[in-house]
Amino acid sequence: MKEKDKSIIPDEPVDSCIITEQPDIEDMYDLAELFKVFGDSTRIRILAALLEKEMCVYHLSEELDMGQSAISHQLRVLRTAGLVKAIRRGKEMVYSIL
Repeated sequence: MKEKDKSIIPDEPVDSCIITEQPDIEDMYDLAELFKVFGDSTRIRILAALLEKEMCVYHLSEELDMGQSAISHQLRVLRTAGLVKAIRRGKEMVYSIL
């Protein structure tokens, strides 16, 4: 009696396993850039704080116990990525999640 092949690799390719079209390369670059934004714990902390309520740089720096210049730098990255927006209220810029 012949023993069955217990290999998990089929003899012929299965159509559902073959990628027929690669994603657009520009979309892939954009996605990689977005993942880079999420690769910094300070930016994640800022986003988490802004999920609770909108805040100015001063309040974010107090909340996260960090310097205002560090917060401002990370907010610029988040704004460039299109994740947060800033609205001027008097002399302050107030940030919120987009």
